[in-house]
Amino acid sequence: MSPSCESAAAEPSFRRGVRLGVDWGYARVGVAACDADGLLSYPVETVPAVDQAAAMERVIALVSEYQAIEVVMGLPIALDGKSALAAHAVEAVASDLAGQLAVPLRLFDERLTTVVATRQLSNFDTRKRRSIVDQAAATGILEDALSFERHTGTPPGRLVESSPTKGKA
Repeated sequence: MSPSCESAAAEPSFRRGVRLGVDWGYARVGVAACDADGLLSYPVETVPAVDQAAAMERVIALVSEYQAIEVVMGLPIALDGKSALAAHAVEAVASDLAGQLAVPLRLFDERLTTVVATRQLSNFDTRKRRSIVDQAAATGILEDALSFERHTGTPPGRLVESSPTKGKA
């Protein structure tokens, strides 16, 4: 076997398909998507989260619209690696949302994605930045998750078990 064939055989596998990245916040939900090959991630929209049920409905609609194979939701873990109060809130939302999705939902460590997104958008005025920073953070979460899968050959993060009591969309 030639050296190039050996290295190709040793490459980790990557599941093909569109994914949605989600940065769930108390006020807004940033949503991003990627192409089926996971090469390009891009912002999709910012969903108001004041009404959590309506925000979940919109995310579910986006999953259907983009024909996503899974959702990757950022899990806000503290820099010391411990779960903070925000992480518990996101886990509760993820559990509810997973019970309504027909595709898997995974929680993925999102440390510093909002900080990085805010820095990248520092040239925007505050009002404009606030409206798109969540989309940029969702894009960062998705890019990190795709990179993880590309390098390890395993799906990113932790699969959220869906609740069997809710209908799937």
